[in-house]
Amino acid sequence: MARVIGGIGASHAPSMEHVYDAGDDVRRNDEWEPLFGPFSEVSSWLAELRPDRLVVIYNDHMDEFFLNAYPTFALGVADSYPVADEGFGARPFPPLPGDAALGWHIARSLVADEFDPTICQELEVDHGVLSPLPMVDFAEGEGAWRIPIVPLAVNVILHPLPTPRRCWKLGQAVRRAILSYPEDLGVVVVGTGGLSHQLTGPRFGAVTPEWDQEFMRLLAEDPERLCDYTHEDLIKLGGTESVEVVNWLAMRGALGPEATAKVTAYYPHKIMGYGLQSYAVAA
Repeated sequence: MARVIGGIGASHAPSMEHVYDAGDDVRRNDEWEPLFGPFSEVSSWLAELRPDRLVVIYNDHMDEFFLNAYPTFALGVADSYPVADEGFGARPFPPLPGDAALGWHIARSLVADEFDPTICQELEVDHGVLSPLPMVDFAEGEGAWRIPIVPLAVNVILHPLPTPRRCWKLGQAVRRAILSYPEDLGVVVVGTGGLSHQLTGPRFGAVTPEWDQEFMRLLAEDPERLCDYTHEDLIKLGGTESVEVVNWLAMRGALGPEATAKVTAYYPHKIMGYGLQSYAVAA
C-alpha cells in the first residue's frame, strides 16, 4: 500500500523563479540566501527520504483556467505536465513527469469521498508549481525532474471559494486516497502559496510577518484551529492574495496528526512574506 511519508509547505511567486533562473551566485547572495538556503536543506532532506511521488496542491493563476470556467478543485491525471507560458515565454524546463494511474486512483477515491474535482487529462502548470519545485526536485546537472507529480489545483481566485475547513477536509480525503492505493509508493504532499501579500488597492505591498509566523506555528501545532478562520479573516491578516495559504492547510490535512515540522523558515522581503516548512511523518 502507498504511504504518506512527508510534507512540504512553500510560498510561490514569480520573484522566486527570476532569482532561481539567475543562477547560484544570485541565489546565494546576501539578499536571497535567507530564502534559498533553507530550500537547500529541504532538497537534501527530500533526497534522503527518496519519495516515489509528489502530490502538489497549488492554485492556477489563470494560465490553465479562466474566469469563464474556473473549477473549485482540478486534478491532473496525465503522464506529463507542460510548463505554462505566463506571458514571457515558458521557462526552460522539460515537462514535469506525472503518474496517470495514481492520479486516476485519487480521482475515483475523491469522488467516492464526496469531492468532485475537475479531471484534467491535459494540464499546463504555472508558477504555482514551478516556483518552489525546481529548488527541491530538479537535477540541474541532468536537466531532468526526479520525482513524478500529481497536481491538484484549488480555486482561490473566483468566488465562491472553498473554505479553509473544506480544504482541510480535502487534504484528509487525499490522504485516504493515497493510503488506499495498492502499489507500494512513498508520497510527499506539497502545498504551495502565500504567505502574506497584497497586490492591489491601498494596502498594496503590505507584509505581515507576525501573522505569517503565527500561521506556520498553528499549522505545525494546532492545524484544525485554522479551519475556524474565514477568507475575510485571512485577507485582513495577510492580504488579499494570502488566501493561497489554504493550500498549505490542505497539505497539512493529508499528513495526519502525528506529523512534525522539521525545517521552518521565514523571510519577509519587499512585497512578499516567503515561508517554507517541511514535515516528517512517522512510519
